[in-house]
Amino acid sequence: MRALRECRLYGIIDLGYIPRLRDCSRIVEQMVTGGVDLIQLRGKGKSVDALVDLASEIHEITVRSDMPLIVNDHAQIAAQVPVEGVHVGQGDDSIVVARQKAGRHLIVGKSTHSLAQARTARDEGADYIGFGPIFATPTKPDYKPIGLDDIRQVYLEVSVPIFCIGGINVDNLQQVIDAGAKRVVMVSGLLKAHSLVDYARCATDMLA
Repeated sequence: MRALRECRLYGIIDLGYIPRLRDCSRIVEQMVTGGVDLIQLRGKGKSVDALVDLASEIHEITVRSDMPLIVNDHAQIAAQVPVEGVHVGQGDDSIVVARQKAGRHLIVGKSTHSLAQARTARDEGADYIGFGPIFATPTKPDYKPIGLDDIRQVYLEVSVPIFCIGGINVDNLQQVIDAGAKRVVMVSGLLKAHSLVDYARCATDMLA
């Protein structure tokens, strides 16, 4: 399975952008073809049972490409599907509790919105952190953007892989890279692209 430190582009299958669940497998295949390194399944408001079924279907695709699959929020999904990890937010289960619910050791990532939260997540044992939102994003409209200024510093202080997130697309990606980022998350930019494959390839070329 691909190591986190080798991952540069993190794609999120956000079901809020995918009205037909049957399209998810096709989108995952396109992400794989486009060179996305890591995928998260996020389904706010969906039942755990529905997410278990979808995670199982997606995992059959990602495992063939040695691509880690992360599920958002619901660590109990990882007790039923052999996904590689779980992602938790500031208001979700702790990293220790997430691993307990999964019933096994697995990747646990955590969302952070400041340098202080990034340091705390590192000390709690996070395997990676999401750092943002860098820009305003419709995915998280209630979160104030933290901007570019702390990116270089968080990379200096936090040794685990850091994925910048929040409103990042191919139009502003170079700004994020110039600010010190090595890894990014894309959500709406990827999912709404005219050609997801070409869009992902463009992003991976810039991150190379």
